[in-house]
Amino acid sequence: MPSRKNVQNTHISEQIRALHEALIDIVSVMNRPQRDEMMVREAGISLDRALFPLLVGIERLGPIGIVDLADRVGRDYTTVSRQVSKLEGLGLVERQAGAADRRVREAIVTPKGKAMTDAVDTARERIGSAIFATWDERDVEELIRLMRKFADAVTADPPSDPASPP
Repeated sequence: MPSRKNVQNTHISEQIRALHEALIDIVSVMNRPQRDEMMVREAGISLDRALFPLLVGIERLGPIGIVDLADRVGRDYTTVSRQVSKLEGLGLVERQAGAADRRVREAIVTPKGKAMTDAVDTARERIGSAIFATWDERDVEELIRLMRKFADAVTADPPSDPASPP
């Protein structure tokens, strides 16, 4: 009986390539400075576009250390530290000693910053509603379920190499 293993591997390889291409398309759109400018404009807020993803990240993930935040946004620690200082100067975030390690300074969103991210969420909902206007509700629910499952899998510890000894 002929082996189907090569056919299966080829099919999975093609699927992973297609998934990677889709992710590149999504990340490319989300990383465009014009996209952040449009979101800030749509939200009716006044904020430098370089600070925008940091404020949202702090609100979603905070309290968060600057090193962790820098790693998540793909920027240098010193750059993120300066930008968080700007957010702090605007009264949008505060820094506090870390709960687990008092030497680590964590950023948290202030009520003023939360009001700003709430405006962004409202704008994001309007934009998202337009994107999904022609989708079936079940398709949107399935996309969200699968994206969460995928996000959980890629953020978990990397799988061990089956070829390497334990």
